[in-house]
Amino acid sequence: MRVALVQHDVCFEDAPATLERLTPKVQAAAAEGAGLILLTEMFATGFSMATDRVAEPAGSGPGSRFLAERAAATGAVVAGSLPVLDPGADRPVNRFVFAFPDGTTASYDKLHPFSFGGEDRHYAAGNQLVQLRLGDLAVTPFVCYDLRFADAFWSVADRTDAYVLVANWPAPRQRHFRALAIARAIENQAYLLATNRVGRGGGIDYAGGSLVVDPFGEVLAEAGGNEEILLVDVDPGRVADVRRRYRFLADRR
Repeated sequence: MRVALVQHDVCFEDAPATLERLTPKVQAAAAEGAGLILLTEMFATGFSMATDRVAEPAGSGPGSRFLAERAAATGAVVAGSLPVLDPGADRPVNRFVFAFPDGTTASYDKLHPFSFGGEDRHYAAGNQLVQLRLGDLAVTPFVCYDLRFADAFWSVADRTDAYVLVANWPAPRQRHFRALAIARAIENQAYLLATNRVGRGGGIDYAGGSLVVDPFGEVLAEAGGNEEILLVDVDPGRVADVRRRYRFLADRR
């Protein structure tokens, strides 16, 4: 499967402006043959704790509609995370939504709200991991801070060809983002596809550095600090080959 990682800026807390900027980027990724197009964490609004301004109803807010419309228009799966408030819930969740061309969706709620930034005070934590089948590719989604928690990745390694992660990872800890992404790929012998935003929002600088790591820890593609689209072909056969030649997962306790 060809995957596009769209590393983009965000107009902070201004979904209409951001979505207008994103539309041609998604179209460009689809034109290059991408079957899965990954945006970033809270791709429409930025990483905002002002949930009264940015949270949207499940399935019907501007971010959700954008994903659905772009998937229908391009024929690709289009995905990114959104602040979503479910009916009857007292707090929203940070939800990684996958929109399919046929109008269906799948989603994962961020397990680990970023307490260092106060996310845990404004957003509820998810309670389960999710595995998706995209063609012949077994995918497990994660969101930003989840990257620091290796046990979650380990628990689904045997059912995962590619981990996909969307982030708003701040520039001062950019080295951590890269190092942890490579580590998660190596230790689980799976692809790690991580897309991060660029620009500035809410007083925080973001340096991008989106990257794709293969199951042997090779960095296949890596972005700099500006808006950019990475295109990579992901092959589950590569995962099977690495795991067959290096049977490390069997020794995990």
